Amino acid sequence: MKIVAIIPAHLASVRFPNKILFEFHGLPMIEHVRRRALLSKAISDVFVATCDDKIAEAIECFGGKVIRTANTHTNGTSRIAEAIEYIDCTHVILLQGDEPLLLPRHLEAMADSMKQDTSVNAWNATGPIEYEEELDRHSFVKCAVSPNNRIMYCFRRSPAYSEFNNQQKFIRKILGLIAFEKNFLLELTQLPASVVETYEFIEQMRIVENGFHLRSVPVSPSLPSVNEPSEADIVLNYIQSNEEQRDLLLEIMKF
Repeated sequence: MKIVAIIPAHLASVRFPNKILFEFHGLPMIEHVRRRALLSKAISDVFVATCDDKIAEAIECFGGKVIRTANTHTNGTSRIAEAIEYIDCTHVILLQGDEPLLLPRHLEAMADSMKQDTSVNAWNATGPIEYEEELDRHSFVKCAVSPNNRIMYCFRRSPAYSEFNNQQKFIRKILGLIAFEKNFLLELTQLPASVVETYEFIEQMRIVENGFHLRSVPVSPSLPSVNEPSEADIVLNYIQSNEEQRDLLLEIMKF
């Protein structure tokens, strides 16, 4: 098994223009993600897949590897599918460029799960639901997980009616780490967009609705990402207040 990580990236962001290049401690957000991924022993290599010159130039300036992709992609999954055709690997992990708090140990948890059962088609890191109001917060996706960690369905507002402490036992957050077997990814992106995927804007539902196996990889903690400008300060404060994050910052600044 040879696992690579790819960060699909583009500049178009309605809520936060050019956010992927927003700087934390002198480095673009996406460069924090790339360097943290390189710290993981589970990853053979890390690439950025983009159609934007500014992103490519920024990454190459730091010695990173860039794969140029078309500017017609509507999601990160199709962008990495184009990029993966040029890479020698068996599996790929999609990383989100707006999650600069990425923990290398979460990548290792993903790799461990991938090695345990090769009959699985795709894997998604999931985190705990901590507050009841998160169940109906549409800005991030949740999922219902079976006892054997299979993701049964995904949603933005909870369809469950049981008490919150019971929902916490089977509902988890979908995090920005999703992995695919290479050939499966190429097959998946040739399928038409599924119904729930289309109307709910949940890419993972193409896997579920077509009957494929999407495995939950439980990790903790659930880390904040940057979707709009106000969340940049939340991430910066988290880096400064968390010991693990401070140590990682020191490591990546040595590159």
